[in-house]
Amino acid sequence: MEQRMRRATRGRVAALATVGLLLAAGFGAGAAPVQAADTNLVVNGGFEDGLANWFVNNGNASDGAQLSATSDAYAGANAALVTSRTTTGSGPMQDLSGKVQAGQAYTLTARIKYENASGPATKQFFATMHYGGGTYTNLVSVTATKGQWAQFNGTFTIPATQTVSTARLFFETPWTATPSTDPDLHLMDFKLDDVSVVGAAPPAPASKTIEVVGKLPGEHNPLIGHKFGADGFGLVHDGRVYMYMTNDTQGYAPNPATGVSPGINYGDINQITVISSADLVNWTDHGEIQVAGPNGVAPFTANSWAPGITKKVVNGVEKFFLYYANGGGSSNVITGASPLGPWTSERTSTLIDGRTPGAENVAWKFDPAPFVDDDGQPYLYFGGGPASTSMPPAERFNNPKNIRAIELDDTMVATQGTAAVVDAPVAFEAGHVFKRQGRYYFSYSSHFGGNDFGGSQQPLPGYPGGGQIGYLISDNPMSWPKETYAGVLFPNQSQFFGAGTGGNNHQSVFEFEGKYYFTYHAPTLNKRINGNTTQGYRSPHIQELAFNPDGTIQQVVGTYAGVNQVRDFDPYRVFEAETFGWSKGVATTKIDGGSAQFGGTAPNLAVRDIDNGDWTALSSVDFGDNGAQSVTAKVRALAAGGQIQVRLDSATGPVVGTAAVDTPVGQWAEVTAELAGVTGVHDVYFTYTGPAGVDLFEIDTWAFQAATLELPVTVTASARCVGGKVYVAVQARNDGDAPVGIALETAYGERSFAAVAPGANAYQSFNTRAVSVPAGSATVRVTGAIGGQDVTTVRTVQHPAGTCGG
Repeated sequence: MEQRMRRATRGRVAALATVGLLLAAGFGAGAAPVQAADTNLVVNGGFEDGLANWFVNNGNASDGAQLSATSDAYAGANAALVTSRTTTGSGPMQDLSGKVQAGQAYTLTARIKYENASGPATKQFFATMHYGGGTYTNLVSVTATKGQWAQFNGTFTIPATQTVSTARLFFETPWTATPSTDPDLHLMDFKLDDVSVVGAAPPAPASKTIEVVGKLPGEHNPLIGHKFGADGFGLVHDGRVYMYMTNDTQGYAPNPATGVSPGINYGDINQITVISSADLVNWTDHGEIQVAGPNGVAPFTANSWAPGITKKVVNGVEKFFLYYANGGGSSNVITGASPLGPWTSERTSTLIDGRTPGAENVAWKFDPAPFVDDDGQPYLYFGGGPASTSMPPAERFNNPKNIRAIELDDTMVATQGTAAVVDAPVAFEAGHVFKRQGRYYFSYSSHFGGNDFGGSQQPLPGYPGGGQIGYLISDNPMSWPKETYAGVLFPNQSQFFGAGTGGNNHQSVFEFEGKYYFTYHAPTLNKRINGNTTQGYRSPHIQELAFNPDGTIQQVVGTYAGVNQVRDFDPYRVFEAETFGWSKGVATTKIDGGSAQFGGTAPNLAVRDIDNGDWTALSSVDFGDNGAQSVTAKVRALAAGGQIQVRLDSATGPVVGTAAVDTPVGQWAEVTAELAGVTGVHDVYFTYTGPAGVDLFEIDTWAFQAATLELPVTVTASARCVGGKVYVAVQARNDGDAPVGIALETAYGERSFAAVAPGANAYQSFNTRAVSVPAGSATVRVTGAIGGQDVTTVRTVQHPAGTCGG
């Protein structure tokens, strides 16, 4: 990860006036009048829906409490009761991120009561905002009398300079570092009811849709152009490569006027983005895993950076283990039933933290990278950050010893033994291990020097420069002395992609169908959006990895061209519409139900924000010699007049089919475009047209239908009288240029003919043995080959009724 921010020591902003606070009762200011446009930003403030939208403040690792509903309410049926508090800040919390705005004033009201028999006669309580990290601001205060409901009633103004990407409101007693010394005074139970924060409604969220073509047609890097993703980690499973990434898009919020987003804020990232591909060029977007945060799979963690994943059979069941950094201070793991989940947490506390043996001197206990050896033994590599100040300056710079290797136990969710030092030269972060031909390769990102690494120095000869990917080679996955250093695997990405693309990097290596591939990130999509000035939003890339005869790695060159497509795309199936070789102006969103392609337990996404002139495309689609006759899309119309055009080889190529999206607005339905002249291998572009200024439709899936192969044949049937009986005569003429087999079938008999020559007829007159027969049908089956493929063509022909005699 780039530009990691150390977690600040919690500091309480107690001087209320310094943050523009205006309080009502007890502080000399009346509540601001509520304007018509104002709204209550708190959800379920009266707790009539139980504890929905509320949780216990978890801003610090030591925070903890029990939150429950109680019928002892100030008004209505319910209030919230908080018990078993471990810190003064352990109280009910609601996330107001995205709702409150810097520079705006708000009115806060709430009711609070405490009843502890041993508590003081009166007690001050605060409504407090946590803006992330160590920034806490007391908003409104009230002094309550024991056993009586007290009312918070005041206004507060958020400073114009305050970052509000994180804004979490909670209720607490005045902060003290050692509340356990007098729990009756500091940690009493209390009840909360009728909470409201009234002010200007939040603005509509900034559109995250990337309108430029971020992945240029013909190029294969970055892997996707409709969203960001960093720290990519590749997993090969069942013929696909899955890529797990830090969700850089989570904080992306471009200014509607300038198109420029504020810089990336790692503290807000608690999701992991997943994409996958069977060919390394067309990538399917699987959306985000909500890993951390109050609603995450592991809610006891706050962040999810730098994922690493592996799979292993545990107790006879194949499981997938997704490791991630919980900020800089710890790492954790969640477990999946498949590469796409569903995900669960088998732990209730972090996997790697200050308690991990051998990790005590590691500043940043993050960037966990798993590796399972051929014998089934799993390992985890983690760590990074500033070197220990106890080292001499030269050692701090050249051999900071800030990364660790440790064994995992058979469950994959616990460590065993003591972590060993990885003595990687000039190491900073991003440790990763893979195995090839019995040897272990450890790669990592190098640091940029500075005070954290002994001051400004030059690395020893051969050691990596700043922001490069170096590597070591060892015969033991737990032994990495500096003597195993083998060189620089990848220079800094700015060497290849130019201004605005520098910074740290994070890599992985995977083997796919006999070749090795190297993943890395660079802010190339961010650069195409904003020019040479980027804001740190990174995108995934892949290059092929080549080795020298002695096992060392040939230095990787970063390119926009990327890797070759390993196979042509198969269109003759139902596949997700959020599969892109390239795209322009669209986004994706999760929708209800499971995936038609990946199964009912996999997340289902659709393509959204489709406007007039947008398009999506697939690379190297193989339609075969016989071609496709149609394509069907599952769509949800959002406006009348939308169309899907199918084009070959470019967004302005010939239109080979058009589907009108004329289905009922707001409902999912299927539309089909008949195709003409679609054979062989082509890039396929779906271009979207319709009224300007509106979203046209959403798309869930595509499915192409192969053209039906038919042998040319002309068939006739008639009824006639012979000897007073009706005969049904059937004739089939071979109109092709090769012999075919023909079978004639009626209710009155069957006749087969082998190798009927071109232009020749197969004929049979069937005796019905009746003087009168009703009208009926005959079936003709023609068998042959077209283009080397066996084909059967069936024709049905009607014959008239027949009557003989009188």
